[in-house]
Amino acid sequence: MANPWAGQTRTGRRYFGTDGVRGLVGEDLTPQLVEKLGRAATLWCEGGAVFIGRDTRASGPELERAFASGVASAGGNAVIAGVLPTPAVALLALDLGIVISASHNPPEYNGVKFFDRDGRKLTDVQEEEIEALLDSPPENQDQGRIDGLEVAVDSYLDHILERFGAELDGLRIGVDCANGAYSWIAPRAFEDLGAEVAAIGIDPDGSNINVSCGATDLRALQELVRDARLDIGVAFDGDGDRMLAVDENGDALDGDQILAVLALELGVDLVVVTTMTNLGFHRLMEERGIRVVTTDVGDRYVLEALEREHGLLGGEQSGHIIYLDGHVTGDGLAAALLLCGALRGRSLAELAAVMPRYPQVKENVRVVRRELSDGLRHEVDRLNAELAGRGRVLVRPSGTEPVIRVLAEAETDEEASNLCGSITALVARELG
Repeated sequence: MANPWAGQTRTGRRYFGTDGVRGLVGEDLTPQLVEKLGRAATLWCEGGAVFIGRDTRASGPELERAFASGVASAGGNAVIAGVLPTPAVALLALDLGIVISASHNPPEYNGVKFFDRDGRKLTDVQEEEIEALLDSPPENQDQGRIDGLEVAVDSYLDHILERFGAELDGLRIGVDCANGAYSWIAPRAFEDLGAEVAAIGIDPDGSNINVSCGATDLRALQELVRDARLDIGVAFDGDGDRMLAVDENGDALDGDQILAVLALELGVDLVVVTTMTNLGFHRLMEERGIRVVTTDVGDRYVLEALEREHGLLGGEQSGHIIYLDGHVTGDGLAAALLLCGALRGRSLAELAAVMPRYPQVKENVRVVRRELSDGLRHEVDRLNAELAGRGRVLVRPSGTEPVIRVLAEAETDEEASNLCGSITALVARELG
């Protein structure tokens, strides 16, 4: 059968951003748009079965139904699994896997994430092909159907415990589920492995996902770990593809530190990271003889590089941790289990101390235009050459906002602040 998008003119991505389609519900993201996405995606994959999960946002059920209706209107089979973490959908994807979620964003946002039948995120070109089909009329509606699936959580949990679990008898752990998709899953996973669990962020009401909890706000978890004198704390974002940690002192660990611990524990010879990764991570990997590949910001770019380089481990400072031995994408619960398994009687603070952290200062500068000027590029290049590896300056446009993101990193807080200040001022003058 010929591809249904053959002959369509690609005009770039109007709706797709760095991770699917996302927006403010009722404004940028409507049930009508989501139904059209369901129909277009089903036509793009030439019918077949589409596995659909969602997080705990109040808008989720309506948007889930809208997407399923779109699938059925194109002659496809929508399989609705209900609340399920994003990595579970990637593992259980049929001809397509779909997650109705806005990930770490506030409750008033929602979105649609897409995975192919192998659990991989779609490429830019594939997303453009789907967009080209958005105005397609219904087709083969009489062949379409919508089914429910109630065993998805158990299937996912069995797989994760088997591939990533270890005996955790005696471990006292705090778990913050962000009132999201892991609320009924993660505490059970740790308990099944023998840990003593204190859980927060496990009472989703549709309006409290990611609100003062989870990986976007570690303060509640830090307080819990300190007050209850726990060994470790782990926090997920609302859809479960990010994980950050807190050590026994209540101090936060970012994705760079977690990745460093896992790289040494798992014995890999290659790690994929992004341009945001701390210089201290690069220094540690160099000392240990581990090759580092750097990509643009975004977990899908990390995944693409891992596939290209035949690697297993990668991640982002934001908490996307990817380990592909038994998985297809980043998984917050799998990462948390690997981190707990790495302790082996040692403290998390002790393990994390192996990586020196360079001070980083970041600024978001609102601008009129996001294209970097030649003068700005030249100044960034000049500063980086002058720093000669002792620090760096990174300037990049946001993929979703009229903002330029500035990162300065140096051996001291003062130098990092000065670097960030000078570049921020230049960005404002050139692009503001």
